[in-house]
Amino acid sequence: MSDTAKPLHPGLWEIFTAAPHRMMFFGGVFQLVATLVFWSAELIGRYTGLWAPFATTVPATWAHAFLMLYGLFLFFIFGFLMTTYSRWLNGPLVERAHYVTSFLLLFGGLLLFYVGLFTARPIAVLGVGVFLLGWGVGIAALWRVFRLSSAMDKGYERWLNLAHVLGWLGGALYLAWLLVPRWELLQLSLNLGLWLFLVPVFITVAHRMVPFFSYCALPDYEQIQPRWSLPVIWAGLALHALLEYLGATAWTFLVDLPLAAVIFWHSVAWKIGRSFTIRLLAVLHVAIFMFGIALTLFGIRSLAVLMGGADLLGRAPLHMLAIGFLGAMVVGMATRVSLGHSGRELEMDTYNWVCFWGMIAVAVLRALSEFSVLNGVINFNVIAAVGWLGITIAWVARFGPLYLRPRVDGKPG
Repeated sequence: MSDTAKPLHPGLWEIFTAAPHRMMFFGGVFQLVATLVFWSAELIGRYTGLWAPFATTVPATWAHAFLMLYGLFLFFIFGFLMTTYSRWLNGPLVERAHYVTSFLLLFGGLLLFYVGLFTARPIAVLGVGVFLLGWGVGIAALWRVFRLSSAMDKGYERWLNLAHVLGWLGGALYLAWLLVPRWELLQLSLNLGLWLFLVPVFITVAHRMVPFFSYCALPDYEQIQPRWSLPVIWAGLALHALLEYLGATAWTFLVDLPLAAVIFWHSVAWKIGRSFTIRLLAVLHVAIFMFGIALTLFGIRSLAVLMGGADLLGRAPLHMLAIGFLGAMVVGMATRVSLGHSGRELEMDTYNWVCFWGMIAVAVLRALSEFSVLNGVINFNVIAAVGWLGITIAWVARFGPLYLRPRVDGKPG
């Protein structure tokens, strides 16, 4: 090899590790595809007879729950927060060694979980343990930025730090359930993961960023970020989680419907109608509106149980929340960060616009699949899962390669 020649792999590694969002978003898009391939194949086996459902060491439904709640969105959360914490707080950057170590443990832990899922349960247990270790390293990295910052206002970051601690605890409870399979451990893990980690993180980031993005993009825009609303939303989410854990589904409407009203108020105050002049902004507003719809469905489901004892909507509200809010928000935020931090124009083209609305359509289709009258020859649940996988692959094909390429503007990062 000549003196001027450079080996491919060191250069690729240098590019890949140049910024935390590169590694973490790569883990996120990989996990998006892997999780949906696993679940789509499982559902096809269940409902079509093309092959037998998987024989897994952990029940497939609860493996799916872990992957969706803990193993998927966390990569995107870390990719975003490890990039923005330093800017929000005017603090030090997340150190390279910290985000690289966190990523390797998170990614490696999930690979072990997949291997153990199809071979031996102890390997899956080890995988969750390694994953939690990586999560802890990531939390410590964010805490270092938070602690060393001299910023006077750290309100948003305090909420996000709390969410990470509660989420890590939820993951630890899942590990405990794998070791001691008691239903209450799993139930508490699922409630913590959704209602006290994922949803609070996403709505807290939205509260911080959506009015700011709107202010930067829309003329004569008033940036509204009421201090009262985040504590109210967090309290409502915590109360919903408690009622769910206690089995009091019939009474969650007391929280869900007022909380939905608060979210819809934010949509109106943040000018969702005006956001449609800029697609990259509109997707964030639409995702928040879908959160309000999901909460409304939770409230209707609760009232139906209270009045008639029948759970008419089943998991429709849950999937409207998971796909319509969380999934759509990931597409919106990750698209923005991936474009901006690769040196490209902050503009959502028609390709990505279609991917986003495809995600919303999947959320609606998955909600409709709860009504058995619609599941005739073809199960709507299967269609929704395969549709989500297809849309995800299309979106990942556009952005996945960016994390392995230098910025087009030649800047570092």
